[in-house]
Amino acid sequence: MLLKILMSVLAMGMFVALSPSAGAQGNPTVLLKTSKGDITVELDPVRAPISVKNFLGYVDAKFFDGTIFHRVIKGFMIQGGGLTADFVEKAAKPPIKNESGNGLSNLRGTIAMARSDALDSATCQFYINHADNLFLDKGKYAVFGKVIKGMDIVDAIASVPTGVVKGYDDAPRQPITIVSIRRIESK
Repeated sequence: MLLKILMSVLAMGMFVALSPSAGAQGNPTVLLKTSKGDITVELDPVRAPISVKNFLGYVDAKFFDGTIFHRVIKGFMIQGGGLTADFVEKAAKPPIKNESGNGLSNLRGTIAMARSDALDSATCQFYINHADNLFLDKGKYAVFGKVIKGMDIVDAIASVPTGVVKGYDDAPRQPITIVSIRRIESK
């Protein structure tokens, strides 16, 4: 009888472990609607609580609506979230503490906080890695989530023609707009 109960418990555990939502239960997800298509991102509040709270604060305030991907480098990353289509920088909240070294790496499809030269200077701008960029790890750039749907859209954005636009290097010649970023409610 004990063996039967144990087998039943193990079978249930394997079912849970193999289910598509396993490991992601409770992690917030957001939908980035862009002028090129939709990207779904799962955030990691356990390993990057400060970055996720900061990002979701901007999401909930609808701060990202109408911003652009202003820096695009194929084979590296796409960066956005802080500039309007006229390349005017939006007023951001105060910078947050850098959470790099949290066990998450700058791998293809991960989302991380962009920052200036100062370590603890990230505010609203983020980037999505177009390739594995491990040199950005180790006390440098904090990953806080990953693309779970829409890498084809990231690839499409990374492939647009770029140049110098209004003083910004590697800017798309035709604006790539972040129409909105919203939380996806879990079911």
